This record gives sequence, structure tokens and C-alpha cells, in this order.
Amino acid sequence: MSTENARRILQRDSQPHLFRPLTLRSVETRNRIMMSPMCQYSAQDGLADEWHFAHLAARAVGGAGIVCVEACHVEPRGRITKHCLGLWNDQQRDQLARIAAFVAAQGAVPAIQIAHSGRKGSVSRPWEGTQPLAATDGAWEVIAPSALPFGNRTTALRAMDDAAIAEVIAAFRQATRRAREAGFKILELHAAHGYLINEFLSPSSNQRADRYGGSFENRARFLLETIDTIRDEWPVDLPLFVRLSVTEWAPGGWDIDDTIRLCRMLKARGDVDLIDCSSGGNDPAQRVPTHPGYQVPFAERVRRETGIATGAVGLISAPEAAEEIVANGRADLVVLGRILLFDPYWPLACRQCAQSQDRALAGPI
Repeated sequence: MSTENARRILQRDSQPHLFRPLTLRSVETRNRIMMSPMCQYSAQDGLADEWHFAHLAARAVGGAGIVCVEACHVEPRGRITKHCLGLWNDQQRDQLARIAAFVAAQGAVPAIQIAHSGRKGSVSRPWEGTQPLAATDGAWEVIAPSALPFGNRTTALRAMDDAAIAEVIAAFRQATRRAREAGFKILELHAAHGYLINEFLSPSSNQRADRYGGSFENRARFLLETIDTIRDEWPVDLPLFVRLSVTEWAPGGWDIDDTIRLCRMLKARGDVDLIDCSSGGNDPAQRVPTHPGYQVPFAERVRRETGIATGAVGLISAPEAAEEIVANGRADLVVLGRILLFDPYWPLACRQCAQSQDRALAGPI
């Protein structure tokens, strides 16, 4: 190739940004692709079974850098449905340990999300209508910052007193311990989608008059105290992620400016390593303008204005889109859901495609 041609012909980067490693504390990922924690609603008694093993193992074999187990609820009343995973006993821990070991053996980083559903619990599965359970079907009383139902649901609901708050924070501590014992290397705290921590953060669902309600600082207190207790159990050399609903997409609710303010606090504390930037879920009146990459600007702004690492999520399916997000510094990770459900080997296929294009461009002109 002549010097002039070399100058004029576009040269592809032989190492796409999407496939460069990411280091977070002592953990290094093989690429910037994270499998999103996606509820399967397929457990009995909170126990992972062969379905969960096959589901997660396939994505580890398929090349994802981080494979994250769906929301594992820290106590029985914190489940969304009767068929959600749990991490409130040692049997659940041991079933998940098998998955963590297999995922790690395939070169992926095993991650797990811990959660509490708050007022959105005690309902049927999505394909059964997400309806409040009847007493004859095992309904339970749900807890929340304030006795405000989600939409027009009729689920039995109780506002949390100080004792209930302490119980739930202690449950997060024990779930964290079990996640560590099971061999997971990344822990994600679910503070999004209208579940318990999100309910405390948002003025639309938190109408308390005590130290957990009212001002921004008070509404953030439950999250910060939960992070404190998690960090007491989670090793200092392992990363902690927090999933946030960056905006509620509804008037009077939590918005992106609130998220920026919170993330600056988290960055200053130094105990959270990445914000998984999602949105919505706390107000049934939300209006979400969904399209490919619709949440990417949230990850970009949080990263730019707070200096904390972010994960971009939301209808990302094209390899070029994923590469653009990482290469242009809009997020540190792409967090993929639907596309990995459709194709567990999407990461390997993308890598193979990039290598094939490199070889084609390296040939004679």
C-alpha cells in the first residue's frame, strides 16, 4: 500500500473498544459486555434450578464479560412473585454457588443482583397478568416507605417503622454475605424500577415525615445505610454496582438531576464502582419514549458530570451501536438484555465479525 493510500484509506482499530478489558478494583472483565439481570420467574422457594443454570451458563459460554444473576430477594416478603429467586438462606446460596463457579470457569465474571420488591411484591407472574395474589394463592403483606399502593393495586400494604427498616437492612447484609460465600465477584444493588430502595428515594412514593423522608438527604438515607452495611460484608477489593432509575418519566417524581446529585454523593463516598443506568418503574403514569439506545444519554450524563463509571442499558442490539457507546466514552459497559435472550452467542459473533472485517481490510487494494 502506498503512503498516499495509507493516509487516505480508513483503518479500523484492530482492538474494538467493546472487547477491551475493564478493571474494577481487583476484577478484570474480558470485554465491556454485561448480561443484564433479568427475572425469569421460574424458581420454587427462591431456589435456582436447572433452568437458571442453563440460562446463565449459555451466556457465559457465549462470551459475555459479566454474567449477572437476576434479582435475588433478601427476604420472602421482598419477592415480586412466588417464583422469584431468593438469597435469604444457605440452600439458596449453595444452588447459586454452582452457577457462579461455572460462569467463572468460562472466563466471565459472575455477578449477582440483590433486591427487595417493596410495594410491588405479592403479584402473579407477568404472563399471568401481574395481578395481586389472593390469600388462597399465598399472598403476603408488602412493606414500603409509605402506605401508598402502586397504582390501583389492592395488595395488603404496611408503612415501614424503624424496626422494619432495620430488619430489611440486616437482610441485605446477610444476602451480601451469602453472595460472597457463593463466589460472586460483582454485587449489584437494585435501587431502580419502583422497588423498595427506589420507593424511598422518590418523593412520589416516599411521604414520610421522619429522618427517612422529606428532604433529599433523608430520602437517600435508606440507600446509603444499606450500602454501608453491604460494604461491611462485601470485600473491599470487589466491585459494587448500583442500578438506578435515572428518571421516573413522570411529573413530580425522581429525575435525572436527582440522580446526578445522588451519584456525586456516591462518588465522594468511594464505595460504589458503577451505576447501571436504567429508568422508570415507580409510577404507572410514566410515559417512556422507547427506541434503540433511549437510555444511553443517562449513562453518558452521569459519567460526564459525576466521574463515576456507568453501564448503558436499553434496546442496544447492534454491534456498531454498542461499540460507539464505549468508544465515545458514553459508558464503560453495555448492559444487554433482550439481544442476549435472543442470541446467547451475540458477543462471540460480534467479535468474529470484527476480526473478519480486519482481515478483509488487511488484504491487497
